[in-house]
Amino acid sequence: MDSAKRQRLEAASWKIGTAEEFLGLSSAEVALIEMKLALSRKLKEYRLNRKLSQAALARQIDSSQSRVAKMEAGEPSVSTDLLIRALLSIGATPRDIAEAISVTTTSIEDAADKNLQLGASH
Repeated sequence: MDSAKRQRLEAASWKIGTAEEFLGLSSAEVALIEMKLALSRKLKEYRLNRKLSQAALARQIDSSQSRVAKMEAGEPSVSTDLLIRALLSIGATPRDIAEAISVTTTSIEDAADKNLQLGASH
């Protein structure tokens, strides 16, 4: 958000913050959510690249199409274990999975550093 817009909103008594602040999430909780979302995106990417339907992937991992849809949508009820198992079953390597998570954690660290810098400047 640009600073002029932020100033206008704050002048109108709006409180500006992040989803993390609004929900009262710790940095560890945010990191876990971001990692699960990265795995969800990677699963969909791999499935589409392999021209598999959700139903075909579901059969491969002994699950249901609706569960695969929830996995790809980042549904909170989906376990990290299931996401990783599905990724491995369609050809992702442990390195691919680590890279997907690594990109996410780097983004989180950059955002945290930026928030610290913003806080220090006020």
